[in-house]
Amino acid sequence: MTTTPLKPLTETPRHAAGETKTESQMELNAEVNNAYLHVITRLTSAADQRDHQTANHVKRVSAFSEILAKKAGLPDEQARLIGLATPMYDVGKIGIADEILLKPGKLSAEEFETMKKHVQIGGDILAGSGSKLLELAREIALTHHEKYDGTGYPKGLKGDEIPLAGRIVAITDVFDALTSNRPYKTAWAIDQALNLLTAEKGQHFDPNLVELFLQAMPEMIEVIQRYQDKF
Repeated sequence: MTTTPLKPLTETPRHAAGETKTESQMELNAEVNNAYLHVITRLTSAADQRDHQTANHVKRVSAFSEILAKKAGLPDEQARLIGLATPMYDVGKIGIADEILLKPGKLSAEEFETMKKHVQIGGDILAGSGSKLLELAREIALTHHEKYDGTGYPKGLKGDEIPLAGRIVAITDVFDALTSNRPYKTAWAIDQALNLLTAEKGQHFDPNLVELFLQAMPEMIEVIQRYQDKF
């Protein structure tokens, strides 16, 4: 996520008092928004570095999610908001101990229960802001591990009980995790990952969203090519 440097706030003549207030408010709002996005970027980066995720993973999942939101019929503004909110979906991993978060092997049942707490930790971090963006980010953080058939966590929500943004990120996060190289694993072929999404329609994933994701593959591949990882 990039931000544009702001011009310094400047005074304007007294005779243009009405304009002065409007322009100053606009610049102040822009400065606050700029700082807001910087804080979000740094918070997201802190979580990703703890989990050894790459910056491009977050960029890809964000772009995938915005594309899929548009395919689902959301207005461009709402789809963009989902794209901006998505990078914070795993921020709760900040609160998970290294011996669990970074464990190379399979987690024990007890360790997995601890790992699952990252969704609530993320929700708590993002709660209470009054910001439309952070409230959406909180919603995604809390619901991206719910499954369409009700077997996910933390609440076992089913079908349309799961907010649309959570259902979208459930797909985009899994797809990117499968198709990305990591120091500890080789990426799946795209067709192999799509076969898994298709097989999990109606179980893990919203079947309609999976179909829309498949239709959008030319755009998704452009995102993959734009944000390639380098090891």
